[in-house]
Amino acid sequence: MRAARPAVRAAVGACLAVIGLLMPAAATAQTRQELVWAGDSEGGAPYVEADPARPDRMIGFEVEIADLLARGLGRTPRFINITFASIAQSIARGDADLGLNGIEDTPANRTALAATVPYYRFREVLSVRTADTQRYRSLADLQGRRVATLGGTVAYEILLAAAREHGVVPVSFDDDTHPYTDLVVGRVDAVLLDNVLAERMLKKVHGFAVQPSSIAVGHYVGVLAPGNTALRARIDDLMREAMRDGSLERILRKWNIWNEDQTALHRQVLAGETIPPTVGSDGVVAATMSGLEAARRYLPSLLQASMVTIVLSCLSMGLAVGVGVLIATGRVYGSRVVRLALTAYVELIRGTPILLQLFVLYYGIAEAIRLPAFVAALLGLALNYAAYESEIYRSALEAISVGQLEAARTLGLTERQVLTLVRGPQAFRLALAPMTNDFVALLKDSSLVSVLTVLELTKQTQIFATNLGSWVIPGSICAGLYLLMSLPLSALARRLERRWRTPTA
Repeated sequence: MRAARPAVRAAVGACLAVIGLLMPAAATAQTRQELVWAGDSEGGAPYVEADPARPDRMIGFEVEIADLLARGLGRTPRFINITFASIAQSIARGDADLGLNGIEDTPANRTALAATVPYYRFREVLSVRTADTQRYRSLADLQGRRVATLGGTVAYEILLAAAREHGVVPVSFDDDTHPYTDLVVGRVDAVLLDNVLAERMLKKVHGFAVQPSSIAVGHYVGVLAPGNTALRARIDDLMREAMRDGSLERILRKWNIWNEDQTALHRQVLAGETIPPTVGSDGVVAATMSGLEAARRYLPSLLQASMVTIVLSCLSMGLAVGVGVLIATGRVYGSRVVRLALTAYVELIRGTPILLQLFVLYYGIAEAIRLPAFVAALLGLALNYAAYESEIYRSALEAISVGQLEAARTLGLTERQVLTLVRGPQAFRLALAPMTNDFVALLKDSSLVSVLTVLELTKQTQIFATNLGSWVIPGSICAGLYLLMSLPLSALARRLERRWRTPTA
């Protein structure tokens, strides 16, 4: 049996080597047979959503366009779900052949990717509360008011220009649903988004209206990797054929998004007319300038976002320390009921994602308590980290020897004096270094609050990268700023650890 083991290992190794040689060929063959396309099903109908009758199947007009293209290419369509803001980057790195999800024809997309011919014309429209339809007719009427949109879009760039010209306050969201729900409850005063999104939300959310005039006009395109021009040319031919024979019109009519704008667009595309990209303000500038020039332009906004990150992190950590100390003290000294309640809180917080906690604080309780975005972010981070901090403080309190506590009581000290004069100071020394490490972790976790429309460093970097069409320079600057903020804290943690390290027996 022992003699047979080397032979077995050799045989297994040979099989693995053969499999390794065959896998690339198999993957290539599968790629040739499939049209892998990327979209974000979170946005929902009419673009891409899970079929309510069959959640494992996607439906929407983008799905049917992808099916049409795959048939024309002789391939099988395969959908992969990618967050909307990351579709362009995923296409560029080869995760999918084609991106279809209401992707705007912008200078950045034309520069960084291979964009198809436009297949849908949309209009940027302003939505306001029903009671404000006469009050807010245009962006000029919204001076000092909060206007919501999706971050990294042409609509956001338009709002940035309106902020400079009219004093509008842009509010960036990560999805296209919550801007409208926040509009109805009064967190924002208007929403600027595509007419397709506005008309869809009118069927779901009541209490707002869409102004008839358009702020801007744009187009949806498919995007491919910059070197995939041969496939792009074939897809362009299929798009034109679908416009010519009415296949595309039938799809758009089926999803109730056909209008006269599409008739004009199809006529232009089939006539070979040049259709300019959708232009905001900052996007076209960033896409046409060099990376260093774009970095210089965006650096002030990144520094400002860094200040938001620092202030939010410091305030959250301060509150987390205070609440954590109270929880730890209650779990050590409290009654059985108090200990059970505090333990349940700690386990609940540690057992659920922080993103879920942030959503509950901001959206879940909005009907009862309407917290501002920054306050919700502050409370969310603080209450989450308080649970973890309390475990550090509890273990530090329990690490103090019973002999010291008994000696203090023998000297006549009350339990409060024992805690404040003997146990507490020593526990603080033990907890100080890990507490500082947690502050560094919280500094980085603060990037999660962008889901609550707080424009911190990571969110501002994402907007910069989308406008530029690349993550290289924005990501490098963002990493450098985080290092500048966290390295001093890390150095402080190491120094405190050396200073307060208890000598080994």
